[in-house]
Amino acid sequence: MTTTTAPATGKVKQRPGDRWFSGTALGAGVMILVTLAAVAIFLIIQSIPGLTATNETASILTGSFWEYVWPLAFGTVWASFLALLMAVPLAVAVALFISHYAPRRLAQGLGYIVDLLAAVPSVVFGLWGILVLAPAVQPVYAWLNANMGWFPLFSGTVSSTGRTIFTAAIVLAVMVVPIITAICREIFLQTPVLHEEAALALGATRWEMVRMAVFPFGRSGIVSASMLGLGRALGETMAVAMVLSVANVVTFQLFTSENPGTIPANIALTFPEAYGLNINVLIATGLILFIVTFAVNAIARWIVSRRKEFSGAN
Repeated sequence: MTTTTAPATGKVKQRPGDRWFSGTALGAGVMILVTLAAVAIFLIIQSIPGLTATNETASILTGSFWEYVWPLAFGTVWASFLALLMAVPLAVAVALFISHYAPRRLAQGLGYIVDLLAAVPSVVFGLWGILVLAPAVQPVYAWLNANMGWFPLFSGTVSSTGRTIFTAAIVLAVMVVPIITAICREIFLQTPVLHEEAALALGATRWEMVRMAVFPFGRSGIVSASMLGLGRALGETMAVAMVLSVANVVTFQLFTSENPGTIPANIALTFPEAYGLNINVLIATGLILFIVTFAVNAIARWIVSRRKEFSGAN
């Protein structure tokens, strides 16, 4: 004769440490949402007068608010896109070299160097960009314009100082490479070893193993790291303000002295002397940047979730 014990019913009693940790984690999550909501409410309330301002009510405007903010929004997105276009392939390659190709001691040293680059202040990058990078790349710009001026991006009158939108994009790329590299490196290191060994056992080369095992596993992580780097590039202020020669025009030309500005740099340069409705106009431009950043991150999350669903379906 066998006896069965009825399963215990009722809620399992939690330890005090578990309750404390759970409450702390919940409080931290709620705090983030409350902070985000408070920032959004502040921006919306303070931006309402600026959204309807004109050159008659705000001295920094030459027309309507939208005519003022459009070149700035375009310059912010354009410079960040160029920076990401340069930074992502380089960061992924460096992360892959550190995680799968470099000897252990060299990989450890490179990892430390990458982490140190992420801690360099933006003003240092700005000084490097204006004193070293801009004079160095100006002859390259002139050569590209002279020999490939038929290409729209390389056309126009070349800046004599090298302080162009492309120089600012290079500085931004250097600034976001450490962030993207660090995240991609950790993602690549977490690739299941059995997947890698199975690919190698089937006769794949190391690159084929990376392409078949590492990249599919880390695809969502690469996208997330890229979006985090894009967020840094969109919000960068001092480096762009120091490097870029601004004319507030909408142009895709990379090497001219007439460049679109960026919203963060414009706020940093204009706010100290702003007064009255001008302050509301600048806060309204900050609201536009907030919306752009939020939209970019939402699209990135959607892409990552769709890829996960697609991978799960397969």
